[in-house]
Amino acid sequence: MHRRTLLAAPLALATPALAQAPYPERPIRVIVPFPAGGSLDVLTRLSCEAAQQHLGQPMIVENRPGAGGNIGTDAVAKAAPDGYTLGSVSVGLFSINQYLYGNMPFDFDRELTGISLIYELPNIAVVAPQFNQAKTLQEFITWAKGRAQGVTFGSPGIGTTPHLAGAMFAARAGFNGIHVPFRGAAQGVPAVLSGSVEFSLDNLASWMPVLGEGRGRGLAVTSAERWPTLPDIPTMAEAGMADFIVTSWAALIAPKATPRPVVERLSAAFRAASQSPAVQARMLQSGGLSRWTSPEDTMARALRERPMWREMVRISGARAD
Repeated sequence: MHRRTLLAAPLALATPALAQAPYPERPIRVIVPFPAGGSLDVLTRLSCEAAQQHLGQPMIVENRPGAGGNIGTDAVAKAAPDGYTLGSVSVGLFSINQYLYGNMPFDFDRELTGISLIYELPNIAVVAPQFNQAKTLQEFITWAKGRAQGVTFGSPGIGTTPHLAGAMFAARAGFNGIHVPFRGAAQGVPAVLSGSVEFSLDNLASWMPVLGEGRGRGLAVTSAERWPTLPDIPTMAEAGMADFIVTSWAALIAPKATPRPVVERLSAAFRAASQSPAVQARMLQSGGLSRWTSPEDTMARALRERPMWREMVRISGARAD
């Protein structure tokens, strides 16, 4: 009996050590549920590059697009809750898709948890100067109202914030907006520049390189204040469209059952990354504002915004079944 007790002792001592194994011990996969090249992809990679320095392990970004982000997000929801499969998702997955799809493959509130916001950015109304002479938002509205056949606007997909913001803008301005969805910004931006569609109210980050090159003309941003690196472009309110503040944001997520210490470790790493002056400067130059929130505040924001997005879905008439 004494011998059995001695043999059991090492196991008893080892159990707490195994339970408290340091995290992370291997690379972390971060699923982005949209194509490469869009604002979510670009700004997620920037944030993860900074956060991994505080985690001591690589963060490997994997694009898994489809079904408005549902495919990639479902993969996160169904992953092992061990902190090694995470997601970076936009506000659409938190607060919009449940109003677009009759059958969601996951229940966000039951199967997923927020870790921290990563960034926030406005949308920007853009035309291609070689196809549209409007230099102000009001000039564009006047031109659009004269188009009996309607005006096409592009977005990176049905139910995305550019789609909903564009539909609301057309309804408020009083012209017939015809939505043309694309598979991400990598297709949507060239469509405007080629004249295939006539304007876009897309995420600013997707348009920053084009605006810098002068190939696109920004008419107004949907933030409360002018964008610091684009001081000549007015806000929607300054351009004559009051009460039109629409921002897009993204956050890191994990499976719901992920242990609290792991969630806190990740949250702390992204908080440190968000406070880096270098990250803030790169994010701003790319069209985003670096953000951090606690896991609780991340989910609270999603809940708070759902009524607004539900109304915008209704106005747009969007369905994605």
